[in-house]
Amino acid sequence: MEGGVVKMDRWGYEINTSSDDCISAINSYYHQVLSYGRKRSVILEALAHDPHCVLANTLAAHFLCSSSDHSRTPFHLQAAKSRLDQATLYEKSVFEAISCLISGDRDDDVAFDLHLKLLKEFPKDLASLKRAQVLSFYMGQPDLSLHLVQQVLPQNQEENYVYGMLAFPLLELGRMADAEKAAKKGFEINKEDCWAQHALCHVLQAECCFKEAVRFMEECSQSWSSLSAFMYTHNWWHVALCYLEGHSPMRKVLEVYDHCIWKELEKSDTMPPEVYLNALGLLLRVYVRGEIDFFGDRLQILAGCVKDQAFWYLEWHLDSLILWALACTGELAKAEDLLTGLKSRFSLMRKKKQQRMEKGMRLAEALYEYGKGDSKQALELLGPDFDANRCKMIGASDEQLDVFNEVWYSMLLNTGQAGKAIDVLEKQVKKREGVPFLWRLMERGYSMLGKQEAEVAGEKAKALETAYFE
Repeated sequence: MEGGVVKMDRWGYEINTSSDDCISAINSYYHQVLSYGRKRSVILEALAHDPHCVLANTLAAHFLCSSSDHSRTPFHLQAAKSRLDQATLYEKSVFEAISCLISGDRDDDVAFDLHLKLLKEFPKDLASLKRAQVLSFYMGQPDLSLHLVQQVLPQNQEENYVYGMLAFPLLELGRMADAEKAAKKGFEINKEDCWAQHALCHVLQAECCFKEAVRFMEECSQSWSSLSAFMYTHNWWHVALCYLEGHSPMRKVLEVYDHCIWKELEKSDTMPPEVYLNALGLLLRVYVRGEIDFFGDRLQILAGCVKDQAFWYLEWHLDSLILWALACTGELAKAEDLLTGLKSRFSLMRKKKQQRMEKGMRLAEALYEYGKGDSKQALELLGPDFDANRCKMIGASDEQLDVFNEVWYSMLLNTGQAGKAIDVLEKQVKKREGVPFLWRLMERGYSMLGKQEAEVAGEKAKALETAYFE
């Protein structure tokens, strides 16, 4: 670094700036990232105090690339690049990792390796850890995410937010006991850590403790007012799922949808796609259970919103849900346009990423067919051994993916493949014995085969239905 004044950020790493206010804004941005806050735009204040700061420009470029002002991203990236000779080693490492991450022709593996290198040299930078974990999530590789956080944990033993970040990949790897331990540790450090709260809810849901999960999350909800639209509605999505899976009255699910998900769109700083993802995921669950009529015209209204192409191609998971909603509500021309666009983007991917995304492409096509009502074609696309958990690369957690398993079970029954459905449902019930809907599907399958086990499955379902939310 040539000249300049060096100051320390909250991690204790050197930044070339003479402005204390610039450092303060950068530190505030770190907090917003780790707490899923809705004021990540605070990074732009850092530039108001020092427009030449390399780190401020680099972080601003990353923030803007996923905002409505994404056209400003290249300007800030270039501003950072033009002053790299004056940057500290830390700033250069962050610039290298982020510039690769937001490249139009990004190589995910290279971007990950650059973050791995960054965190080896600067292990206390939890904002970069969060960024790298998000990348791992969209690569569908929770093992990489876990490796990252385990690598930096020795230097962050009592640090705020780190244990929630440890818990999530453990969840995705099926290590529920370890995930619960980590999430509880994070919650002890900071009871308002929404990511630790979220992880504990995941554990309770996996164990079919729906009442406990709802009670816990509703108690935590007092701390959610400052969360981003995605995290706020996603936490309420979990509450709605607990009501749904625990066979609560459908009006409870509807209340969460109306007052805690859809209502978020009224806020001026809400990015609609963040809300649409959770709204669509919930309505698909309701649809699979045959309860969509209870929601009136809400699916039609939602489909009318997401036919706007401004909301396409932001996330593969969101696009897949949009395909279903458009096809299901008769917007076939729009659905076909979206599907054509996805196929085009898939064809332009690097070979390695294409191989990684192949299952995601088939899932998107299958949801389009399912939405149209063609279960036979959808099943052919998914294949005889479909498991939604192998589709993590679309950018979805196990809990978010599970609805696609439910779609698959239902389609098997709809096409008369009761024997196959029973085989997979029996395995699933062993994992989650406390879900009434799974027992109802089994009851239906056994009935189709004329087996007396139908009565047993029906009784089990009824017992669970009356037990959870009396």
